[in-house]
Amino acid sequence: MRWAAGLLLALAACGPVSPESAADRCEERARAAQGPTVGLTLGANSNSGPFASGSIGITSDAIRGRDPVEVYESCVFGLTGELPIRSVRLR
Repeated sequence: MRWAAGLLLALAACGPVSPESAADRCEERARAAQGPTVGLTLGANSNSGPFASGSIGITSDAIRGRDPVEVYESCVFGLTGELPIRSVRLR
């Protein structure tokens, strides 16, 4: 019986995505298509003293040189089956 409840929850998660939610999710993907992202953290604490960490990320869309607007539009269409409700807001 528990597996049936889990299956129902999994199927519910595959339901339709709202246009607003799709736009938010796809804007993140479009921003990532603009190029590499870099993160840097610097800090200090009383236990271990100073610390630093960094990260670099790049998506396959950025490597292939895909247009971020096209990435956004195709992502929204793929999630909703409809054109975007708003223009992409890139940073």
